[in-house]
Amino acid sequence: MSFFERHRLPALATAAVLVVVLAGAALVGAAVRTEPATAAPTTPTATNEIDLAGFEPGRIISDYTFFNADAMTEQQVQSFLLSRSCIRSDSSPCLWEYRESTVDQPAAGAGHCAAYRGAENEHASTILSKVAEACGISPRVLLVLLQKEQSLLSRPTESGYLRATGYGCPDTADCETEYFGFFNQVYNAAWQFRQYTQEPDRTYMIGDTEVGYNPDAACGASTVDIQNQATANLYNYTPYQPNEAALADPDSDGDGCSTHGNLNFWLFYTAWFGSGDPDPYPDALGSCLNYRLGQPCRVPELIPSL
Repeated sequence: MSFFERHRLPALATAAVLVVVLAGAALVGAAVRTEPATAAPTTPTATNEIDLAGFEPGRIISDYTFFNADAMTEQQVQSFLLSRSCIRSDSSPCLWEYRESTVDQPAAGAGHCAAYRGAENEHASTILSKVAEACGISPRVLLVLLQKEQSLLSRPTESGYLRATGYGCPDTADCETEYFGFFNQVYNAAWQFRQYTQEPDRTYMIGDTEVGYNPDAACGASTVDIQNQATANLYNYTPYQPNEAALADPDSDGDGCSTHGNLNFWLFYTAWFGSGDPDPYPDALGSCLNYRLGQPCRVPELIPSL
């Protein structure tokens, strides 16, 4: 679930959100449910086959991987959705066949989300690709987020589509219904990731940071050396790290203090797409070079000659 920081939204972004809110009921009602797939889906790589020694709480995913909006084309996203093993728990469609009408979103400024042009009955793959391109977030990251939050790729439900990315769903309170709806959720999650990047002075930032194991403060915390902005973004969205019990058996509930959100993000990404670690540009050249379509590197002030 997301760590919802509504009070931090700037006026421009709040206006963008309100456009979505006003259309919220229409967005849900406009979803098109089609006939079941005829192609036999394949089973994704089992997460229990992944070596957990590769999980680094301070570097869950690289900046370049997180911000690479060109990681998949729209057709590749659709093909990926078709390849998933999808079990319907109710009358909800699988994600590959889901459609929804979307609304225009204005550009949010330099280094932030570009404009999104809404359309009638857009495929989920189209929405994911257009949001990824507009906000400079990898479509792979958005796919993993949908699975991590609501298991939408494997077990879609009506409730899951309403709460698709967990945006506006804090762990200690009910979800904000004004943010319900698939497009609403996907766009706002990507917008929020860009907001974390544009305004990184937050609870979870690059450097040594205390990260708890559970919403219950009695479960404790430990220092995590957060190494990049992408990992800081994930902690700001889901502000917990897995404890020893969760790491010992990710397929179990762990103990009373275990949370699996960021561990599951890493597990799903690794199982589906391989390592999310590489950055093509070393930090010595400026870590912002790896923010694909994101905040450009700021030119340092020139030192006047003596």
